[in-house]
Amino acid sequence: MAAAAMLFGACCEKQEATPVNTADVVMQNILNRKSVRSYNGEAIPDTVMQNILRAAMSAPTGMDIRPWQFVVLTDKSQYETIFEGNGNMKKFMESGAIVVVCADTTVTRPTRENPDGPAVTSPNPMWRDDVAAATENLLLAVEAYGLGACWTACYPFPNTMAPVKKGLGLPAEVIPYAVVPIGYHDGTAQPKDKWDPARIHNGRW
Repeated sequence: MAAAAMLFGACCEKQEATPVNTADVVMQNILNRKSVRSYNGEAIPDTVMQNILRAAMSAPTGMDIRPWQFVVLTDKSQYETIFEGNGNMKKFMESGAIVVVCADTTVTRPTRENPDGPAVTSPNPMWRDDVAAATENLLLAVEAYGLGACWTACYPFPNTMAPVKKGLGLPAEVIPYAVVPIGYHDGTAQPKDKWDPARIHNGRW
């Protein structure tokens, strides 16, 4: 929670001035992010969920298209239908909330060649990159609030996508990209140290 207060300006009380290294706070949050697969079912406060989604929507996006859409689920009686056949059902049922990260695969706007002309609907070739960035931002915000989450794939698997698309009533052009259960956990899950200098190439391969 301390990291969340600093990251989202949620600190309400003045304390004795102690220098805070923002870079250290941010780096610690990134390095502490982990996949949490078990939760206690406690509900997520609305204000916390709103800030998590605010972080998700702060992701970079090609040509500022912002193709992301988010469906927040808390009614567990719907999960068996929406996530029919999904092997992550135990996580979903234990979570405090689920965020389905969706992507509008089209963009409607004037063309670059005719910026003052009529809006035209065309495919958005960058939607995967944008919603992946939004999903990672979401996961980092979850970590900042002391919560746990797990990025479970929906796209590109037809058998996983179909019931979600139908159950949520998504428009034809909208893809359910990732299903992210979020919840309070017991702290046993630990981050993995993925640092590998051998994967760094200076100047050229």
